Amino acid sequence: MAAMNMEANGNIKLVGKGQGASVSPVQGAFYTILVILGILGNATVVGVIGNSAIMDRGGGRNSDIIIVNLALSNLLLTLWRNTLLIFSDLGVLLYSSKEICQFLMGIWVWLRTVNVWSTFLLSALHRQTLGRVAPINGNLNRPQGGPKTPLLILGLIWFLGFIYSIPAHIFSTNGNKNSTETLMLVSGTTRPLLGCLWNFPSSYSGLAYATTSMVIHEIIPIILMSVTSLGSLYTLYMHGRRQSPVQDAPVIKRVSAEKRAAKVILALVILFVACWGTSIISVNYFNYNRGSSVEFLLIVARLANIIFITMSPVVLAAGHRRLRSFIKSMLAH
Repeated sequence: MAAMNMEANGNIKLVGKGQGASVSPVQGAFYTILVILGILGNATVVGVIGNSAIMDRGGGRNSDIIIVNLALSNLLLTLWRNTLLIFSDLGVLLYSSKEICQFLMGIWVWLRTVNVWSTFLLSALHRQTLGRVAPINGNLNRPQGGPKTPLLILGLIWFLGFIYSIPAHIFSTNGNKNSTETLMLVSGTTRPLLGCLWNFPSSYSGLAYATTSMVIHEIIPIILMSVTSLGSLYTLYMHGRRQSPVQDAPVIKRVSAEKRAAKVILALVILFVACWGTSIISVNYFNYNRGSSVEFLLIVARLANIIFITMSPVVLAAGHRRLRSFIKSMLAH
C-alpha cells in the first residue's frame, strides 16, 4: 500500500494527488456509479418502506422494519465511507487527526457489523414466518410476534455492534510520513482512508482481533444465513408435498406469497455470501500471505463490498409490492 504523508498538526488537510492515482479511471468511474446507485437505491428503500411501516396502524410488518434497518445501515455506510473513497480515487487525499480516525474507524466497523446481522435477521425472521404459515406438521395457529420483537432484537444488534466497535476506536490512529497499512478487516476499509490505520500493541494482538472478527461477524453469519435459507426452502418443499387439495384459499395465497419472499431472501443471501465471501478471501490473503496478487484482490474486495450495498435494493424491489409500485410510478413519469 502507498505510504501515508501526514501533516504534523494532524488536522484534516487537502494534499492533492497521491494514493488515489493508483486506481484506473475506468475502475474509479465504475465505483462512483455503484456508490451513487447505492445511495439512491437504499434511500428509496428507507423512504418508501419506512413510510409504509410508519403509516401502518399495526406498527408495520416485522420484515419491513428489518428491511428499513438493513437499507439504513447500507446508506449510512455508503455516506460515511464509500463517498470518501471516491475522493481518494480522484487523487484527493484527506488526512485527519487521531481523534477523527478513531471515531471513523469505530463508525465503519459498527455499521458493517449491524449490516451483517440485519441481513441474517431478515433470513431468520422469514424462516420463523414459514414455520407459522406453512408448517410441516400442519399447525397454522402459532402466535405471531408483534413489531416490538424485531425492534428489540435490532436494538440489541446496534448495541452489541457498538461494543464490538470499541477496539476499533481504541486501536486506531492517524499515519505519519512512513506509515503503511499492515492489517485489514473486512468490516473496515481495503486501504488506508483519511490516513487512518490500525494501531494494535503487537502484530499478534492485531491478527487475533482480525481473526476473531472474521469468525464471529463474517463466517458465522454466512453459515447461519445459509442454514436458515436452506431450511426455508425445505419447509416450502415439504409443505408443497403435504398440502391438502381442499386447503383454504387464504392459506394457499399466503403460502404462495411466502414462496416468493423465500426466493427474494435467498437471492439476497446468495448476493451477501458471494460479496462478503470474496471480501473475506481477499482481505485475509492480505493479512496472512501478501503475495503478488494482493493489489488485485484488494480491488476485487472493494468492488464486492459496494456491489452488495448497490444490488440489495434491487433484489428487495423484486419482492416488495409497495417498493416495486413506487419504482414503476417513478419510471412512468
